[in-house]
Amino acid sequence: MPFALATALAGLGTGLGLIIAIGAQNTFVLRQGIRHEHVAVLVGLCLVSDVVLIAAGVAGLGALVTAVPAVLTVVRIVGAAFLLAYAVLAARRALHPGRLTAEAGGGSLSRRRVLLTGAALTWLNPHVYLDTVLLVGSLAAVHGDTGRWWFGAGAMVASALWFVALGWGAGLLAGWFRRPATWRILDGAIAVVMAALGLRLLLGG
Repeated sequence: MPFALATALAGLGTGLGLIIAIGAQNTFVLRQGIRHEHVAVLVGLCLVSDVVLIAAGVAGLGALVTAVPAVLTVVRIVGAAFLLAYAVLAARRALHPGRLTAEAGGGSLSRRRVLLTGAALTWLNPHVYLDTVLLVGSLAAVHGDTGRWWFGAGAMVASALWFVALGWGAGLLAGWFRRPATWRILDGAIAVVMAALGLRLLLGG
């Protein structure tokens, strides 16, 4: 498999693993999708936000590692620690699954309210910066000056696929996402993938 494709697929898998989780942002997107209200602008906002954050992480950490190669060791250790911690959290969620509650009822929201709420749930969430800027950035840096952008592109595609599927597929997915067993399977898979990535990063692979 060509290096660029393999690296992009690694970024895609990592992006999906990080973004597929019960959270306020995903709940809000699902809610608006169920109601068919301002879905396009909300999905666009979430996607653009992720692209900006991922690009910042890939560019910033990549440039730092290029200038000071010794930083790569620190990047690997920190990134591995976050990934392994994320794997533990995902495993805990798999053992005690929740459910995604996005009620179809409730009052309608204006486009401005939807944008402001979506922006707040994205940019005021500290986990977003850990996932996109630090985690994706640290993993991307390991792939070298060119490879890191392929990795970042894969992560961006993951965001696009997820938000489009969640926003416009909400009518079909709503019932599926309310089942705790579904999240048990997803979080279990996420725990395995994140643990494997963390160990690989820690070992310098």
